Amino acid sequence: MKTCAFLLTGLASVATTEAFFASPVHNNASMRSTPSALQSATIPDNDTFHDDSEPDSPLEKDLPKFSQSLPFLARPKELKQEFAGDVGFDPLNFAKNRDLLLEYREAEIKHSRLAMLAALGWPMSELYDIKIATILQTDAILDATDRVPSLFNGGMEKVNPVWWGFCLGLTAAIDLYGVNRARSGVEGYTPGDLGWDPMGLYPANKKDQMDMQLAEVKHGRLAMIAITGFSVQEVVTGIGIVDETPLFFKPLEILEEVLGDVIEDVIDLV
Repeated sequence: MKTCAFLLTGLASVATTEAFFASPVHNNASMRSTPSALQSATIPDNDTFHDDSEPDSPLEKDLPKFSQSLPFLARPKELKQEFAGDVGFDPLNFAKNRDLLLEYREAEIKHSRLAMLAALGWPMSELYDIKIATILQTDAILDATDRVPSLFNGGMEKVNPVWWGFCLGLTAAIDLYGVNRARSGVEGYTPGDLGWDPMGLYPANKKDQMDMQLAEVKHGRLAMIAITGFSVQEVVTGIGIVDETPLFFKPLEILEEVLGDVIEDVIDLV
């Protein structure tokens, strides 16, 4: 099955499986500003060692006492504003120590990337699946109400098992690469860093790097909310999101229809 929805559903499965496949074991030495024995011997006891290879982060005394996102709660002790998008939100205290914090950060980045793929792929498959299936002379995998296959919508059996096997193998390869990279002690490694930047868009200075990381995590968090909304909306309404809210996904067609109606009304008045 080589339709658009087939392909994009597979891409989502790659990211999904990777997100749950394994939690990388981090090389803590590469993630902490811990002085060596030589550095400890040369740094006075009242000084704080700072590793310039890591992004600048506020000192403990400069950190806010309360959470920025929940100002009526104390700031979680492990959230020290060293990662982009850290607004002190951990009301259930999941990140009880630094190792857990790093694992949760890895999971967030993976799910963010998955959600951004899915938020793009979901409406694209509803828009183009039937057209591509017609060109390829194969069956479309949308249901009768133009909904994509999903856990709640059903229809997952329409996807070829061979494709799922390919996705699983690709996922395993990507995840193993990520685990090995995290363990290798790469200088400046941050959770989610796969060293993949074929277009050279990642900036060289730390401030711009943090800005780009912040943009990624913000878009990822929004995408996670959006894809959840897509899924719930299609289950509740029984209609594909494109058909339910065409203004968002087919604005030119809607504009053409509106202008056509206006022109007809003007002609009738004349």
